[in-house]
Amino acid sequence: QVQLVESGGGLVQPGGSLRLSCAASGSIFSINVMGWYRQAPGKERELVATITSGGRTNYADSVKGRFTISRDNAKNTVYLQMNSLKPEDTAVYYCNADLMTTAWGYPDDYWGQGTQVTVSS
Repeated sequence: QVQLVESGGGLVQPGGSLRLSCAASGSIFSINVMGWYRQAPGKERELVATITSGGRTNYADSVKGRFTISRDNAKNTVYLQMNSLKPEDTAVYYCNADLMTTAWGYPDDYWGQGTQVTVSS
């Protein structure tokens, strides 16, 4: 059983900052890629940022220069520092992990329950 638990969402004014955290726990052998996705009302879920176990990052164009993804491999935790937030960043943010629960086989995708981020004055 694997769980991803997000925290850190909330209401912030435009131009403000928030830091999201996501901790993976349970029967985990290794985690390859961890990332953040978001889904705004009436829109499809979209990639925000990903990070490999080696620290290679990838960002959506809409958040480059404003958001920073990082991870602590020892804690199986991924973070998303969000600065200069805009109303269009309002969405439910989901944590994702591509991980293996055993030393053999193939990795599976796991998702957190989501955390609401609202940017509004």
